[in-house]
Amino acid sequence: MTANEREAVIEVRDVRRYFKNVKAVDGVDLRIRQGEYVALLGPNGAGKTTLVEIIEGIQQPDSGEIKIMNKSWNGNESDLRKKMGISLQETYFVDKLRVIEILNIFAAFYNQRESVSEEILTIIGMQDKRKSYFMNLSGGQKQRLALGVALINKPEILILDEPTTGLDPQARREIWNIVRQLKKTNTTLILTTHYMEEAEYLCNRVIIMDKGKFIAEGTLDELLTRYAHRELILFSTEMPVKDDLFDNIPGVIKTYLNLQGNGGCIFVKSITVTLPVVLKKLEENGIKLEKLECRRMNLNDLFLALTGRSLDDSTIEDTCNFAI
Repeated sequence: MTANEREAVIEVRDVRRYFKNVKAVDGVDLRIRQGEYVALLGPNGAGKTTLVEIIEGIQQPDSGEIKIMNKSWNGNESDLRKKMGISLQETYFVDKLRVIEILNIFAAFYNQRESVSEEILTIIGMQDKRKSYFMNLSGGQKQRLALGVALINKPEILILDEPTTGLDPQARREIWNIVRQLKKTNTTLILTTHYMEEAEYLCNRVIIMDKGKFIAEGTLDELLTRYAHRELILFSTEMPVKDDLFDNIPGVIKTYLNLQGNGGCIFVKSITVTLPVVLKKLEENGIKLEKLECRRMNLNDLFLALTGRSLDDSTIEDTCNFAI
């Protein structure tokens, strides 16, 4: 066993899970080391939840191997579950239970003292809600409580499956801040999300997943560099742009023009190098510019470049139509 293998706390080898004609997980390999924060990024239906449920031991793969801390689930369920904390997209508790009562119940499940519940209240910032009924909590507070329950056993591995879907930006940011603080404890995190900002803000490593497969993996900078799609020029015009207008311009990687409207988007290596040429071409052809946006590519743009779809399941036409 190599040093890297000894350090791995999660190992997935050629795992497959099929449902009739749907290849939910289609032969993926994954190694996560202690203390890593890894995001599984992809649209709904990409296979993220199926994969994490296999890692959690909830589902059995059709083939392949899963090891958690060098142990398989078979015969080690009790031990491994003590090392994991899991928080789902939606978690419901009994409406008439108070926040502190819910935490105490789960502390008892793990043979923890009730003082642990007080620690969790501090971590999730809900000391003032300790006596509130679950039914009276906001959506963001319910998700913070669910995260607190996942932390009750002081897990070495934390799995968050779409933890902020449907929350407003402030509530989402509160969850993010709690999760970031956990890095200090050397917790290992798997986060599934279709929010590009969430993956960028929280995780060391990003895995882009689509149709049951990993299609890209690395840090954000590594991914953008590896695929040479560094920056983006988006624009709208009064009249259509000729399909070949930007052919042979230095630094242009890929263009999408006149999709559901006039204008388009151009993937480039450098905005400062290419934008002046683009503007000159438009001027020379008598094309008036209506809107212009130039920015560094993000994960959604990268997913778009790789698949022709956005993380929110819109198409290239939807995204590049400059109603942005």
